[in-house]
Amino acid sequence: MKVKAVIDRFEGNKAVLLVGEQETGVNWPRELLPASKEGDILAVEVTVDAEATKQALAEADALLEQIIRQQGNEK
Repeated sequence: MKVKAVIDRFEGNKAVLLVGEQETGVNWPRELLPASKEGDILAVEVTVDAEATKQALAEADALLEQIIRQQGNEK
């Protein structure tokens, strides 16, 4: 999915972006933007990172298993 975002203004180290047709305000770290200025229009592509999601789920499962084992050892 691609959306457009306008850089509305900068507030310290944050950029205030107006995203999509509804112009929803989003604070974004300034250092994660390309060289840009107020009024520039950004093209933002949003995708699901399936591999990162899979890895995060595996880490959460491993942590849950560790907690369950520790609770079992305490009894």
